[in-house]
Amino acid sequence: MTSRDAVPDLAALRPRLPSPLRESADGRLERRGVRLLLKRDDLIHPELVGNKWRKLAPNLTAAAGRTVVTFGGAYSNHLRATAAAGRLLGLPTVGVVRGQELAERPLNPSLARCVADGMRLHFVDRSTYRRKSEPSTLAAVLRAVGARDAHVVPEGGSNALAVQGCRALGEELRGRADVVAVACGTGGTLAGLAAGLGPGGRALGVPVLKGGFLGAEVRALQTEAFGGPRGDWSLDERFHFGGYARTTPALESFAADFEERHGIPVERLYVAKMLYALVVLAEEGAFARGTTVAAVVTGAPFTG
Repeated sequence: MTSRDAVPDLAALRPRLPSPLRESADGRLERRGVRLLLKRDDLIHPELVGNKWRKLAPNLTAAAGRTVVTFGGAYSNHLRATAAAGRLLGLPTVGVVRGQELAERPLNPSLARCVADGMRLHFVDRSTYRRKSEPSTLAAVLRAVGARDAHVVPEGGSNALAVQGCRALGEELRGRADVVAVACGTGGTLAGLAAGLGPGGRALGVPVLKGGFLGAEVRALQTEAFGGPRGDWSLDERFHFGGYARTTPALESFAADFEERHGIPVERLYVAKMLYALVVLAEEGAFARGTTVAAVVTGAPFTG
């Protein structure tokens, strides 16, 4: 599919939807009377993993054959997923990467994968990157990459289309859990999840970045996507482990132990932080006895 204004056939990629929901007995939660379910969004598609499928699918449809321009850092899961989608669907993609200095260095494995999948990389200085949402800056970037009529997807993939796509995640979990937890970067998955859960369901977001800005972002995304607030959601900002792309030995030990207990690979930068938060919250008594908690596994470890 390469012709202009053609809608890509996403069904041809055979996504596994709805993603599996599996009970996962964990003694640390069971002692507190809490039942744990794992929502395996990491199994939706081997290359468009987890919430990347849910956020990208509506944007790829809207692109209608145009170049997709998007943004990310040097280790962005979102850039890799967009590049893979471009290869699979025959869509040209451009990744605008934070850090002009990176243009002079060998590509790290994450960016090398993007290039191997056909993505054209355009490096910008950090000041320009911070202003990427300003119309004049965005227009200059699109001119620089020769894609003035591109379909633009923001950093992390979170826009109104993505939020509407993530509403299906909440709908798949409606009535299945009392609390649904998800790791948050830009807030789009949480915004859509909360909207889809319906009455009686509560969404819990675990930000992986510092700064305390995410609540406003989620509210803005819901307003953009739905015209106003939707659903019952909250944030617990204690579990970023130093910020984006940062981990600690304690988190690494926890993730390795969870993998051994449950037999699933645990992505460290997002999923491990959310799972760690659930264990701590259970031990703190944050969940009433008899509560069913679903943890959304939004991604898989990057293997290089």
